[in-house]
Amino acid sequence: MKALALDYGAARTGVAVSDATGTLARPVGVVERAASRDGLDRLAMLVAEHEADVVVVGLPLTLRGEHGAQARETEAFVEVLRARLDVPVVTEDERFTTTLAQRSGGRAPEDALAAAHLLQGWLERAR
Repeated sequence: MKALALDYGAARTGVAVSDATGTLARPVGVVERAASRDGLDRLAMLVAEHEADVVVVGLPLTLRGEHGAQARETEAFVEVLRARLDVPVVTEDERFTTTLAQRSGGRAPEDALAAAHLLQGWLERAR
């Protein structure tokens, strides 16, 4: 199963994709204003381009695991995304993915690295 992951942010959304076997995640890039019409169109194009079977969106829970304002904003985005895409859209706890991205470094944008960490964790749990 091929998956595409999103580290959602109102301004910038990191994107990562898995390999065809659903084993490894790699950063793809960033979509600006993903919740806008243009942003949603770009996400739909990425899902089609990468032939994703599922989209995983990081849910920014608080350290206590509670839904704060950002999690509620992300959940609203997920509902819009579900209406726009023809593949399942699921959420995954994204706590600490940004910290992992900051520590790992690399040439990809930090948001895309965070999406890759999110996706790698999801892939490992799905196996």
